[in-house]
Amino acid sequence: MNASAPATAATRSLPRVVAASLIGTTIEWYDYFLYGTAAALVFNKLFFPNTDPLTGTLLSFLTYAIGFAARPIGALVFGHFGDRVGRKKLLVLSLLLMGGSTTLIGVLPTYSSIGAAAPVLLTVLRLVQGFALGGEWGGAVLLVSEHGDQRRRGFWASWPQGGAPAGNLLAAGVLSLLTAVLSEDAFLSWGWRVPFLLSAVLVGVGLWIRLAVDESPLFKQALAAQQQRRTAEQPPLVAVLRNHWREVLVAMGARMAENISYYVMTTFVLTYAVTHAHFSKQTALNAVLIGSAIQFALIPLFGALSDRVGRKPVYLVGAVGVGVWAFVFFGLVDTRSFGQLVVAVTVGLVFHSAMYAPQAAFFSELFATRMRYSGASIGAQFASVAAGAPAPLIATALLKDYGNATPISVYVAIAAAITVLAVLCGRETRGSDLADVEAAVETEAAAVAAKPATA
Repeated sequence: MNASAPATAATRSLPRVVAASLIGTTIEWYDYFLYGTAAALVFNKLFFPNTDPLTGTLLSFLTYAIGFAARPIGALVFGHFGDRVGRKKLLVLSLLLMGGSTTLIGVLPTYSSIGAAAPVLLTVLRLVQGFALGGEWGGAVLLVSEHGDQRRRGFWASWPQGGAPAGNLLAAGVLSLLTAVLSEDAFLSWGWRVPFLLSAVLVGVGLWIRLAVDESPLFKQALAAQQQRRTAEQPPLVAVLRNHWREVLVAMGARMAENISYYVMTTFVLTYAVTHAHFSKQTALNAVLIGSAIQFALIPLFGALSDRVGRKPVYLVGAVGVGVWAFVFFGLVDTRSFGQLVVAVTVGLVFHSAMYAPQAAFFSELFATRMRYSGASIGAQFASVAAGAPAPLIATALLKDYGNATPISVYVAIAAAITVLAVLCGRETRGSDLADVEAAVETEAAAVAAKPATA
């Protein structure tokens, strides 16, 4: 009776937790994607003006990629304290750091005002963004996963994943509106700053909602159990690498196609569509807007499907699909038809959704509670350094060297093959009881600890 009370309370509060996680991740991804979109359209001119357009874009994407380098550091720091003091406090901190750095970008002087100091300051603020996002994702999906039940965990945990397309939708929408109503000179002079300054308002709303939710009941139970045992705990990073190193590798491999395809088909495509296919900025942004809106609707559907047929089958369909679609994608963009551009982006994001939707529940179910924040974050964010970070940069360099998109398609297909292999090597987690993962790890740890005593 007593044991079921926390579960009942958690289930009742689940919609509020889902709403808080979704709104928080939407704001965080809005801030993060806003930088990526601006890097493709604005920063090359304002912060790297003394280069040719494609080289300026390469330098702009380099500052974009640097933000990914800070994500593993954020994963380690936020994961450690999130597994020690709880998910909620760290999620509040990540939102403050992300919102603060984004707002400061909005008031940053450009190269024409302070010279080389401008791109340096831009890079520092991008590093803060990456650090904050490295801690955000794991906490947000775990807070939902640990409140929900195993029967519908894929559906509920997929909602925070919707923050990525929602944030991209919001960022691209604001920029598209500004490019539509402002002249080119006005947009480059001051208009680009408006979306970054808007972040301050969004963060205020996000904090108000996020502070109202409860801590994960599963985490509170695991913390209480540990305090009763009164034994010294290993640092979460050590525990993860000791007990879950295989799962970390599976998570990292699973992220390759998901991460690379997303940034190629939503960020790099803006540069490709404008400079290579000669679309206008607004047309390219509108295509990403339409694709992101459809993806937002699809993510909970794929999450629910993973509850019925399993995490791995849904994930594999997405990985194989995006590997094949990469060879169709650029051909459609090259037709210079807006309708074909929308089809290219939208279908690519459909396949991406099939990977991204079950990912939250899949990764959560791989790790024990007292190392789950660290394990899920490390697996996700360390992969982003090799995957999402250089994706627009590599794609731009390949386009510059070869003059066509075929090598880029091969690049995405190789990432898809890595993901297929990683997912096939992982275990199916649908229907897993998160407490069972905890118990299995404790039993294994007890067996290891008992060996010296019996020797």
